Amino acid sequence: MGHHATLGGERFHFADLRELMAKATPARSGDQLAGLAANSARERVAARLALADLPLRTFLQQALVPYEDDAVTRLIIDSHDAAAFAPVAHLTVGAFRDWLLADATTPAVLAALAPGITPEMAAAVSKLMRNQDLMAVARRCQVVTRFRGTLGLPGRLAVRLQPNHPSDSPAGILASVLDGLMYGAGDALIGINPAADSLPALVQLLQLLDELIQRHRIPTQACVLTHVTNTLQAMERGAPVDLVFQSIAGTEAANRGFGISLALLDEAHAAAQSLQRGTLGDNCMYFETGQGSALSAGAHHGVDQQTLEARAYAVARRYRPLLVNTVVGFIGPEYLYDGKQILRAGLEDHFCGKLLGLPMGCDICYTNHAEADQDDMDNLLVLLAASGVNFVMGVPGADDVMLNYQSTSFHDALFVRRLLGLQRAPEFEAWLQGMGITDAAGQLRAADAAPALAGSIAQLLPGP
Repeated sequence: MGHHATLGGERFHFADLRELMAKATPARSGDQLAGLAANSARERVAARLALADLPLRTFLQQALVPYEDDAVTRLIIDSHDAAAFAPVAHLTVGAFRDWLLADATTPAVLAALAPGITPEMAAAVSKLMRNQDLMAVARRCQVVTRFRGTLGLPGRLAVRLQPNHPSDSPAGILASVLDGLMYGAGDALIGINPAADSLPALVQLLQLLDELIQRHRIPTQACVLTHVTNTLQAMERGAPVDLVFQSIAGTEAANRGFGISLALLDEAHAAAQSLQRGTLGDNCMYFETGQGSALSAGAHHGVDQQTLEARAYAVARRYRPLLVNTVVGFIGPEYLYDGKQILRAGLEDHFCGKLLGLPMGCDICYTNHAEADQDDMDNLLVLLAASGVNFVMGVPGADDVMLNYQSTSFHDALFVRRLLGLQRAPEFEAWLQGMGITDAAGQLRAADAAPALAGSIAQLLPGP
């Protein structure tokens, strides 16, 4: 069964739902690399016309990746909430777009809808939307999570303080942490991408961050972004694990390439929950995703990269995570060629994640061989912050010296908070005021607090 559309007297045929979805997607290099993209702007418009007339129910009847072959497909279909879907069950994809944009579709309505939406439905409707549509709907989707602080409240923007160091130097890491805290960053997370993967080194980093948080009673959480199997071993050794991290993808085969399965994530989630380290809540998982990961693993099943990215959110949703972010420009120009494609992908990912009920953030980033620069990141930062993104990255100078890519800085987050009148997580805001880092209005004070805080943090360093 194919799909058809006529445009200007020319008839277009799309062999199946996968081809229709791929050819309706805004242009991007990854789909072109995979041979899935529309051959012309006319074909892309024709695909969108056909997609707009497609009943939403189709995605419950036709799997893009076969049910019997893929654990992610089985998760999507088996966990679908028919009652939550009922208000939109009669709609086409095009009518669903109109429904989402209607004034009557409030944050409460969207929250109730989330369990009834599949990733493929979210991806499909995003392909019919302008950037402003993606922003308008995402802003209404409010997803609040808690561990030691409250994240995702309206009018707030959190920051992951990312103090990476190329040799995991405790002094280098703590210097970056001090820098970030003095800028008012760190309410989402203090999270290190370790240079080494040895278990003793990972445990040392976890202990360092835990001592920092406990000593200063910082209402935040720590994470060392290593493979989930390493984190499980660290927990077995009694290490102070707050959040379990893992990169995830939208197909079983791509996740296998990451060395994970749903069963493994189930085990890690249960282990982290059993530690009960959260003081306000038990959202204890942190996931990262990114368009192109399944294609780069040769595990895309002929499905476009944006739809597969949305399918990764079904994996994340299973575990009620504290944080999820798309590392939007990290894989490189083979998948998102330039600033325009990165910007569009960031807005798509944020929209789809929020629509599915996830606490979405974004690593607004690019690699040095992409056709992008920091001005592109400024643009996406403002657009996502205006869209209600839960959190962004804070990297010293925006240049990650360990991962060798460009992201957003502590100053960038300060800028966009001031520009749009956004606050930090409430518990973190109170802590900053108590430490004398900010005033009662949340504005940074002169660096009076720096010497005392620096001296106290320096005491965490190991002896010579």
